Parts: sequence; structure tokens; C-alpha cells
Amino acid sequence: MAKTKAYDSFSQLEADLPEKRYFTIGEVSEFCQLKSHVLRYWEQVFPQLEPSKRRGRRYYQREDVALVFEIKQLLHHQGFTIVGAKAQLDEPKKSDTAQQSACQRSALKTLSTMQEELGLFQKYLHQRYR
Repeated sequence: MAKTKAYDSFSQLEADLPEKRYFTIGEVSEFCQLKSHVLRYWEQVFPQLEPSKRRGRRYYQREDVALVFEIKQLLHHQGFTIVGAKAQLDEPKKSDTAQQSACQRSALKTLSTMQEELGLFQKYLHQRYR
């Protein structure tokens, strides 16, 4: 198996991933520069990593490859322990929560505006059809 280049981010890796839906454990092992037994171990340790299995073979989708890459970054490059990496993966992303709260504020503002407009419309109907 030829040695593939190392990637600093998943977007770099994703650019080199073939356009297909499923990847074997060997392909993911090569892309992420990990041994197959490490991937099998991570499946046991990280409940988020669940490749589909058919006839005893593992098939990873792009999301799975992204998760493998993220786990590798946490463990090998950022120095997290397995327990720390699990906690990091379980923690909601700060950008996601910030985006969600901004979305909630927007929805509340829209609902408030709708409530005001419905109140005005109700007044109009009462005045018009008394």
C-alpha cells in the first residue's frame, strides 16, 4: 500500500476522496493514515462512529470519514485522551449553539410581529363587522 500524503484539515482530505458513497475500512485506513485495527477499536470506544456493516464488511460514508479524521485530530494532534476526545465530541459545537440562539431570536421576533399584526387585524374585523 503506497503512503498517502498527510492532511491538515478534512476539507483537504475531502477534495482527494473519490466521488463514491461508501468506503471500505482499507480505504479509510489509507486516507486517514491509520491502521485498520485502530479504526475497529475506535468503533468500540466512540459510539458516534458506526459504519454500516454488510456481510461482515464495514462500509464508511463521508460523514464517518470526517468523524474518523476529527477523532484522529483530537487524539494525535491536539493531545486529547480518549475520555477527553469523547467529551469533546459529545459537547455541542459553540458555533452551532450560537447559530441556534440567533435563529431562535429571529423566530421569536417574527412570531412577535405576527402576533401584533393579528391583533391589528382582529381590531379591524371587530370595527368593520360589529
